[in-house]
Amino acid sequence: MRDDDVTPDVPAPRRRSFLTCAGALGAGAVLAGCSAGPQSTNDTGGGRGRDRTLTAVIGYGNDGSWDPTQTASAFAMAANNHVYEGLLDTDPISRAPYPALGTGVPADPGATTWRFTLRPGAAFHDGRPVTADDVEFVFDRILDPGTQTLAKGFFAGWLESVRKTDARTVELKLRFPFPDGLSRLTLAKVMPRHVFSRPGAWDDAVRGLAVGSGPYRQTAHHPKSNTTFEAFAAYNGPRRPAFRKMNWLTIVDAAPRVARISGTGAGSQIADNIPYADIPRLERGGLKVDGGAGMNNLFLMFNTRRKPLDDVRVRQALHYAIDGEKMVRVALKGHGRPASSFLDEGNPGYRRARTVYGHDPAKAKALLRAAGVEELRVEILAVDVSWIVDCLPTIKSSWDAIGVTTSLAPQETTAVFTEMDQKRDYQVVAAASNPNQFGLDADLIMHYNYGPGNLWMGYTRWAGHPDAKRLFRDMDRATREPDPARKKAMVQDYIDVVAEQAVLYPVVHNELMTAWDPRRLTGIRAQPYPGVNLLQAHWV
Repeated sequence: MRDDDVTPDVPAPRRRSFLTCAGALGAGAVLAGCSAGPQSTNDTGGGRGRDRTLTAVIGYGNDGSWDPTQTASAFAMAANNHVYEGLLDTDPISRAPYPALGTGVPADPGATTWRFTLRPGAAFHDGRPVTADDVEFVFDRILDPGTQTLAKGFFAGWLESVRKTDARTVELKLRFPFPDGLSRLTLAKVMPRHVFSRPGAWDDAVRGLAVGSGPYRQTAHHPKSNTTFEAFAAYNGPRRPAFRKMNWLTIVDAAPRVARISGTGAGSQIADNIPYADIPRLERGGLKVDGGAGMNNLFLMFNTRRKPLDDVRVRQALHYAIDGEKMVRVALKGHGRPASSFLDEGNPGYRRARTVYGHDPAKAKALLRAAGVEELRVEILAVDVSWIVDCLPTIKSSWDAIGVTTSLAPQETTAVFTEMDQKRDYQVVAAASNPNQFGLDADLIMHYNYGPGNLWMGYTRWAGHPDAKRLFRDMDRATREPDPARKKAMVQDYIDVVAEQAVLYPVVHNELMTAWDPRRLTGIRAQPYPGVNLLQAHWV
């Protein structure tokens, strides 16, 4: 999920700063600057009535990077939305921007200068006031050509500079009109300069140090176990904290995650990443289960330096061979659709791609013959996300059916991408991705996955290919196009190229399901990307 030049590509950060990075603290450690919290995942922190602790179960690891300028960790990104603020933040569903640390949304989104005044009285969790210096500090890091951050890919192409004009006002200078940039400002979480300018502080942020100005402050962080929060009493922004304390558990395995939300001994009030097969039982038990369809997808990523996968016909053949309808029916229980574009069908920029990989074994075999490929053996290196594992047998049986001997090698997500970062040899990776964590606009989504300095393209070894270079030029032109309709068409045209090349391409888009107890919680909206957003939730 990832990643310098003038195009908004996702630059390649160090492995520790990526979504599945390790570098975790010891199991009993409490971060410097944080007070102690529940050590055990069974400890809800006590409290009665409205003072009781909200316990959430997140189906993703909390041991990825917590640095907001770097992370694509589902757990950390969801948590950081409660801990940090941008100048603007966005609604978790519509992604419409609203004032957060800034006091207003610029009246003219098409201007090339945006000015923001900071919210009076805004303070960080250590009590220090938020200043324009802090805003400058974060944007300087993001835009620094010598610093590789994930956030750079979302800003560097269109944002020239951010400078303070006084202690509480900053001015953003744009390279060209870019209205979509307003919703991206939520990705530049304002961090205290006095904390994160210290030597080693960015490494601490990777390992879990979080000090923001948001409605909740982090109180303890136990990698692979849980992270705790409490309401920040001095918060004076637009999303007031409704819960005195929160305990977020990380439970990647499906069965224990579901057990935490169901039955008479349920210890949590909300859980994400609910397996489809468990929905009827949870609903019979009085829980509300709802989903969001979006960019969540199972994708295949090919090593284009590995023969015969350097041949586009072979990549296409392997896609045509997959029975996507069966995968949706059997593994996803109907909660998904075979991909008909890189974008999901609900995206505002969607158009059916010129190349759509319907289930066509005969065409797959013909493409392999045309490429001169016989007795192909493929190992799929796959992440161990539960719904991905459920989909793998369909891929294997589909490839076996066209004479491709297929083996499956599911591993912990961290292990898979450690191998990628170490540039180890591989053939095919099957993994989950959801760029909707960052936003909805198609330009952002496509640059997240494709671009000359992009981490994903480094994994595929494809960025230097002539077809790739033409694609990247087309993407840059689309970013700069001022006319919205023309820009949309240009994006759709280059997505056709992405579909045809099938270097990194989705097989299915699926729904993500969230379950909660409506007898205890209200104001919950299921989001189409991992994690939960509790900024508008309340106790019943």
